[in-house]
Amino acid sequence: MAPLTFDHDRASRIGIPECVICEHKAPEHIDVILATASGKPLLLTRLAPQTRAALKEPGAAALDYDPLSCTAIAGVMPPLGPYADIALVTAGTSDEAVAREVERTLNFFGRPARRISDVGVAGLWRILEQRDDIAEFPIVIVVAGMDGALVSVLGGLVGSAIIAVPTSTGYGAAEGGRTALNSALTSCAPGVLVCNIDNGFGAACAAHRIARQFDNFRGIKKTA
Repeated sequence: MAPLTFDHDRASRIGIPECVICEHKAPEHIDVILATASGKPLLLTRLAPQTRAALKEPGAAALDYDPLSCTAIAGVMPPLGPYADIALVTAGTSDEAVAREVERTLNFFGRPARRISDVGVAGLWRILEQRDDIAEFPIVIVVAGMDGALVSVLGGLVGSAIIAVPTSTGYGAAEGGRTALNSALTSCAPGVLVCNIDNGFGAACAAHRIARQFDNFRGIKKTA
């Protein structure tokens, strides 16, 4: 097993504590990680149900595990902050697993998010009905698969910072999310920021970085 070196100072440097991606890690390795964390809050991502089931006690029992997003939280979650600067918008219910990864990561950072779900452009009236509500938020994370058109539509409707998360939802030519990714990267809406396919964790981290600047203006001191 490779040696384990925690980056304990990451939160003080960049405002984001070290989190652990569990994909391709053996259960034994994750057991060591949980033991090393020594009860401190820790976010685990891409923790498959079968890997979660193979973890040893007492670490496994202490996890707050969400099988949909394959995320787990060890230790005590911080309370959610008083300011909701982030809207989390999804095109369809097929994008829910990625959206949950976004939401769980934000909550781990103490960030609430306003969920606006199932407003894809196949029924354009759905997003138009929510436009004024969405425009109230300075940061909007858009989770969309297939053609990813919701990203450009919202980018042309609201002045918020738009963070796109293309998902692997879709048939055939959707190519596991590559079409949605290319659509977001070539969006005619100026200033759209794009994360990798299904990378809800990365989108949440980007939104948190931006939101921390609002905290600074408000005089809120946070280490994460």
